[in-house]
Amino acid sequence: MKILVTGLCTLHWGRLQFGNIGNYYIIEPLFRELHRVFEGAEIITTFQMTDEFIRKEKVEVVPMDLYYAWKESDVTTAQREFRLASGQEERAQEGDTPFMALVRQCQLVINVSGDMWGDNAEHVGKSRFLVDLLKMRTVQLLGAKTVLFAGTPGPFTDETTREFAKEVYQNFDLVINREPTSTQNMKEWGFSSRCVKDFACPAFLYTPELTEEDQAKVDEFIQKLKTGKKLVGFTIGGFNMPVGPYDMWPREEWQYEVFAQVIEHIINDLGEKVVLISHTNGFELPPNFKLINGRDYPILKQLQEVVLKRGKLKSPEDLVCLEGPYLPDMTKTIIGRFDMMVTGRVHASVAAISQYVPTVFLTYEQSFIPSTKMYGFSSLAGVGEFVCEPGDKEQIIKKVDACHANLAEIRERLKHTIPEVQKKARAAFDEMKK
Repeated sequence: MKILVTGLCTLHWGRLQFGNIGNYYIIEPLFRELHRVFEGAEIITTFQMTDEFIRKEKVEVVPMDLYYAWKESDVTTAQREFRLASGQEERAQEGDTPFMALVRQCQLVINVSGDMWGDNAEHVGKSRFLVDLLKMRTVQLLGAKTVLFAGTPGPFTDETTREFAKEVYQNFDLVINREPTSTQNMKEWGFSSRCVKDFACPAFLYTPELTEEDQAKVDEFIQKLKTGKKLVGFTIGGFNMPVGPYDMWPREEWQYEVFAQVIEHIINDLGEKVVLISHTNGFELPPNFKLINGRDYPILKQLQEVVLKRGKLKSPEDLVCLEGPYLPDMTKTIIGRFDMMVTGRVHASVAAISQYVPTVFLTYEQSFIPSTKMYGFSSLAGVGEFVCEPGDKEQIIKKVDACHANLAEIRERLKHTIPEVQKKARAAFDEMKK
């Protein structure tokens, strides 16, 4: 059996492994669980991974260009593939495109697109969602089974793609949403399918594999941070800021005011220590590969500078920004050692709650990055009361206070709910086998 893993998470080399850390939390368990469920299957992907990952996880990587190449011709090629598959155009002498030829070899095609299956795809590439729809409908017409996997689809405000998206969605053999909020949203948007099921994100299954040396480094590092006060992890990114685009830089100091006041409250009024930690990385390409800080880091550094400049901290030493960069296994391990977490990154929240760390969830700024996944993920874990909007200072402080006052109870609650969430994450793969 051959399985193709593709979708809107297809990115240039290194981005899935070394860019957004949350992506790696997803893809490592994804391939491992596929091997568990489809024993002996050949797994092929358009995700561009390192040679080490390919060997370790036993996958074959095909050129990214088969799916999306960030070229003007992407739409034209995808349209032609759709016309060929639907019989609207006779096959020319050259026959199938490379993508179609690959699909004809596969019995199952899994689309992994996260929260980009909809309008949000345009943040990562022109006409990106249209290309994905054309590719997926082509796959469906060619006869392979298709699964929209572990997604948070929507929104769908673009009329040029919405009706086509409904057609593609209806023809998936299985739609697996990673939280129930998405299923309800799709119904409200008028999407229907006979085979939509709610499970959980594979990221809940990610387990760091640190060497003894790295574990010792974390232990020493955390010990230095601890001063008798609780450690409150804190992370935000461009998605949480009051104005877009998400990758805007530089940013003006006023944009940090709400977060600055929340940090001042945690340190001055609650008497705890705040640790700023980035959940993204960057990197220099081979042959001189080097991990560097990602786009969240300068935001967190400027936030630290803004807070210190305001001069309202009783103890400025209680605001620390981790310099990093850290690989996903180190990042999650550090987060697991916090007493509490405040995060605008959904998979930083997964890193926290999957290790029973009480967490306050900051949604994306809905005016330019609409997404309800924070509500869905938190609700799934039984801690939905701790979600708040990033621009509402009073609401954030209220949720921070409630979380801080009930750390022991929330930790015990998570110890009960998280194993059930992890069962749901594994069950999603078993469902595909059916």
